[in-house]
Amino acid sequence: MQLPEFMRSTTLRWTFLVAGIFASFIVGLLGFIYLKTESDLTTRSDRVIASQMSVFAGLSPERRLDAINEHLKQDPSRVQLAGLFSSNGRRIAGNLETLPFDLRNDDAVQSAVVDRIDETGRQKQAVRLIVRSLPNGDVLAIGRDVDEVGEIARVVGRALALGLVPAVLLCLAVGVALSARARNRIVEVNARVQRIVAGDLRERLPHRNTDGAFSELAVIVNGMLDEMETLIHSLAGVGNDIAHDLRTPLTRARLTLERGRSGATTLEQLQMVADKTIDGLDQSLSIITAILRLAEIEKHQRSAGFGKVALADLIGEVSDMYEPIAEDKGVALVVHSPHELSTHGDRDLLIEAVANLVDNAIKFTPAGGQVEVELLAGDGETILRVKDTGAGISEHERDAVLRRFYRSDKVRHTSGLGLGLNLVGAIARLHGFRFTIFPGSGCVVEIGCPRSTARTNLRVTGVTALPARTMLQEPSC
Repeated sequence: MQLPEFMRSTTLRWTFLVAGIFASFIVGLLGFIYLKTESDLTTRSDRVIASQMSVFAGLSPERRLDAINEHLKQDPSRVQLAGLFSSNGRRIAGNLETLPFDLRNDDAVQSAVVDRIDETGRQKQAVRLIVRSLPNGDVLAIGRDVDEVGEIARVVGRALALGLVPAVLLCLAVGVALSARARNRIVEVNARVQRIVAGDLRERLPHRNTDGAFSELAVIVNGMLDEMETLIHSLAGVGNDIAHDLRTPLTRARLTLERGRSGATTLEQLQMVADKTIDGLDQSLSIITAILRLAEIEKHQRSAGFGKVALADLIGEVSDMYEPIAEDKGVALVVHSPHELSTHGDRDLLIEAVANLVDNAIKFTPAGGQVEVELLAGDGETILRVKDTGAGISEHERDAVLRRFYRSDKVRHTSGLGLGLNLVGAIARLHGFRFTIFPGSGCVVEIGCPRSTARTNLRVTGVTALPARTMLQEPSC
């Protein structure tokens, strides 16, 4: 008959192995205790017998008889044996009926089985005794019962039966229970994983509020499933968004080429058609390049370039880049960096992130407005904050603006790809930084970096900057 599945589990096999090792250890321990106790008791008994033999053998014949009788009277436990025999083997005194024929008469302690006689009757006993020939020709035998050693063996056996057997059975029962419990959990996990594989992305692994390793693993896997569900839902519409955003410039390029082929009659007209077509293709390539850039960052391929980054210098470099465009638009760009603060990261990626935030702020701040870039020493972190006086981001759009290709209805007329804040978020995740967008009138965006060093150095400037051609445009704030 085939055993149940849990009976064939590795957990149960290990339980049986550990139980067997435990039982062997206990048996060995009790065996050692028994043998050691037996040896010590036998040695002590032999010393007592030898001492008694010396005392009795040194007495006179008259006093020896009285001493033997008195010695046996003071033995209520009936473990002492003594016998005095004539040279022809006749018993003179004591409780030994006869001497065994194979005993050596050499003062050595030896084991034997003798017949004990007293007021209770005749009885065979296993003893340790010494036999000595006395000067007058008599033979003196002094011995001691060794049944107490057997009693110790019986006590050890009972301890083994009462302690080891229930302990081993309990160990096996616990092993069977744990194996069955683990098997049930695995079956449940397999069922849920099958539902997840079948497409039920809301399914999660079971876990309890304990510190067990399985519960900790389930929490980690559930967190991974949450992230996967979010990514899958976010990617579900990316294909359509990409197709929609690529279709417009490609369609415009195609229509331009068709009209140029049928309507252009001069070289200048053909060159104008080619220029418009190139603009549409460049816009399509910008979208593809931005997507590849996001994929590169999200795959953590840039972590090897991390190092110490001076944030005040980084902000100054970005603000210097953006001076011309802010002046052209009539927007004041003010930088506050009263501390020289640094963090650990990729300087090029952080410049790209800050540049996108500054570019967005200038783009969506009306003429006469102001954009502020601040570097603050927060609680355990360095805060890089970008504020503007534009329309800002509403509460219900705060999460939406981080999605790829998202463009608010009120900024549809503004050029851009809808990837800038998504790129900033990817860079922040790569560095393990906090990225927060505060809704309300005027856009406020913060990047929280773990603080590395801080040194007071007041720097307040009012500058504007020119966006680099590689910066992504984001129409969100």
